[in-house]
Amino acid sequence: GGLTDHCPFCFKGQKELGRDDFSKIPNGLPGVENRMDMLQQAVVDGHISRRRWIEVACATPARMFGLYPKKGTIAPGADADIVIYDPHAEQTISAQTHHMNVDYSAYEGKRVTGRVETVLSRGVPVIDNRVYAGRAGHGSYVPRGLCQYV
Repeated sequence: GGLTDHCPFCFKGQKELGRDDFSKIPNGLPGVENRMDMLQQAVVDGHISRRRWIEVACATPARMFGLYPKKGTIAPGADADIVIYDPHAEQTISAQTHHMNVDYSAYEGKRVTGRVETVLSRGVPVIDNRVYAGRAGHGSYVPRGLCQYV
């Protein structure tokens, strides 16, 4: 679904290929930018606990992709990949304001409570007060282990 995958196909010129033949539509939808906000809204609406939100957004993906405990936790020896989140901010999701390279949002017009404010990658701000602050070359290869759920 939309919270587990990010497929940034544009509607114009790509998704509309399936207008007359559904088998030609590119599968999936964009949503990586809204993932944390949609999970936070599930907390606000009482569908999941805050603890479960953090587990689903952080530790579980790191374990699934064999990156835990270097990723997915705040602990000595782990990378300082940290999201500073305002759980009270209100926003309306829209293709007009998102930063994904795609021309629509599956969540267009949805009002949510909560917003990412700052993102640290290995302790370095890559989003600072909602402004991109990353730099080319900051990324690094992280070798994977086996999925911890197998």
